[in-house]
Amino acid sequence: MKKLYIFAMTLFMATMGIAFTSCNDDKDQLTDSRLTYYVVLEMQGDDFIAIPKGSKFVDPGCKATLGGEDAADRIVTEGEVDVNTVGFYPIVYSAANDDGFDISASRTVCVYDPNVTIDMSGVYDADMEASIYLNNGKTYADRAAFYGKTNQVSGITFEEVVPGIFYCDDLFGGWYAQIRGYGWGYAMTGYISVDNDGNVELLDSYTPTWGDSLDYFADGAKYDVQTKTISYKLSYAGQIYMAPVLVWVSPLPEEE
Repeated sequence: MKKLYIFAMTLFMATMGIAFTSCNDDKDQLTDSRLTYYVVLEMQGDDFIAIPKGSKFVDPGCKATLGGEDAADRIVTEGEVDVNTVGFYPIVYSAANDDGFDISASRTVCVYDPNVTIDMSGVYDADMEASIYLNNGKTYADRAAFYGKTNQVSGITFEEVVPGIFYCDDLFGGWYAQIRGYGWGYAMTGYISVDNDGNVELLDSYTPTWGDSLDYFADGAKYDVQTKTISYKLSYAGQIYMAPVLVWVSPLPEEE
């Protein structure tokens, strides 16, 4: 029994010695560190640039330094601007240090049509009988009554950014924020364009709570100048379809 005890202790100590050595080796690896410097990017010009359709875009570019030294040769620029097509175009500048750590900066170039004279700016209410949740064919009025949250979607705003391009604070037409009662964090903000014939196109969209965007506006989205009504069919998450009809009720409130 005594020999067995001594053998067990010897095996235990041998095992612990290997463990200690392994731990020590790990510590050696952890302490074998060095200082790494990240590239510092300094974007030139504004992060949002609007240019008229057909004009020339000159990229203001981006500066880069690494450890206080010029590192412009490390910059990789991605993105192109089609100056003949209205829309938003992201330009991304990125650079990596010697250890492969990346950093990036971006700007958005907005191409707009300066000849558009339609101004859709204002506060809108949903036409509750004309707006439809297409998944089940029910009107917004039907669904509002079912959920018991509101009888009228109101306060949706469109604000002109540049001629022909407008920012909307809820392209869902109040579906989640008001009818479902989730609150404005579930609104779908975004940008749309309109031409002088009233044709509307989706340019960009985003909902902060879910962190995603609309799939598309279907063909036929329109702004009726006579009735000041915006109507469109949208797709979201590949399976949800809505057709809001929004009616102008007042100018935008003046900023204090």
